[in-house]
Amino acid sequence: MRTLVDVATDASVVVACGPGGVGKTTTAAALGVAVARSHERRVLVLTIDPARRLADALGISGVGSEETPVALDGPGELFVSMLDMKSAWDALIRRHAPDAVTAQRILSNALYQNITGRFVQSHDYIAMERLHELTVGGQYDLIIVDTPPTRNALDFLDAPTRMAEFFSSRLLRWLVVPTRRGVASLAARPFTAIADRVLGGPFVSDITEFFLLLNSMYAGFVSRAREVQAMMASDATVFVVVSTLESVPLAEASHFVDELSRRQMHIGGWALTRVAPASLHDPRLVPAVAELAAADLSGLAQSLDQTEETLARVREELMDTVRQYRRVAERESSERRRLATRGVPLFAVPALDGEIGGLDGLRRLADVLTNPAENA
Repeated sequence: MRTLVDVATDASVVVACGPGGVGKTTTAAALGVAVARSHERRVLVLTIDPARRLADALGISGVGSEETPVALDGPGELFVSMLDMKSAWDALIRRHAPDAVTAQRILSNALYQNITGRFVQSHDYIAMERLHELTVGGQYDLIIVDTPPTRNALDFLDAPTRMAEFFSSRLLRWLVVPTRRGVASLAARPFTAIADRVLGGPFVSDITEFFLLLNSMYAGFVSRAREVQAMMASDATVFVVVSTLESVPLAEASHFVDELSRRQMHIGGWALTRVAPASLHDPRLVPAVAELAAADLSGLAQSLDQTEETLARVREELMDTVRQYRRVAERESSERRRLATRGVPLFAVPALDGEIGGLDGLRRLADVLTNPAENA
């Protein structure tokens, strides 16, 4: 039986995506642990989610933009990293600027920090840049990317296209052409006149200089955007959609699968988390619990110093809980049958006892991902 670990092992990049609050970061981290423990591969788990939950999932401190090694037992190596916006943008400017002088003028521009934090989905684009840089570097056999929730993940996918469109936009030409010609165009004069009075001349000069310098990197930005698009659509990159089987997150995840299909991305499968254990599907479960609960209450009540009525209520609540779990399991089975008709592989990740926290918890979950039949 093919497992989620097999899917990851066959890829160079795995993008873990899905709704928020479904265990996406934990699953991505556990998948990295599973691959590194079972295969002789260098694995990097990179989170581009601004919420920065990866360090919490691993139970370690000091995780930053530099790749941090994680001690594991196994033939492979595991590293983790978080996206650092400032250092990544600075590196991007230095890489694409035509010369060191231009790069320094951009980095020292008064508006640089503010604008790069807001324009053209900068976080999403720089995340793509960082992923491309790591992939081209060739230091890792597998990179697992932990993305923001699906409502932001489409911005992540569309960021390279938006960046290329921005450098070809009328807005950018409107800002830089007057400066190149040495005169202010008639269309720009009303704006600059108001801006001079309200914001001050230096503001207009700074923003015009910034975009003029940025435009000098047009070829590098657009070329890299196209390379990133090709990387995301390649056979070596697979998307794993993580979701529970609850109706709201599953509807959001289903929409994302549709969007991935429309973009012709390669979907490695659904990772369905917190799935009810297989034992709940056993038809002998309810009768067995009923038999246990049918014990003589009189003797038990006397030994526990409780009334028979109290124990009868406890017995009924126990039976009620078992029936509810059974209903949940049946509903999940129905959803899984429906999802199976979509042609995307399903990988069930059963709910484990206790919290999945720290490296020990991730090892437990990694064992489940590696040998799902044994841990059902």
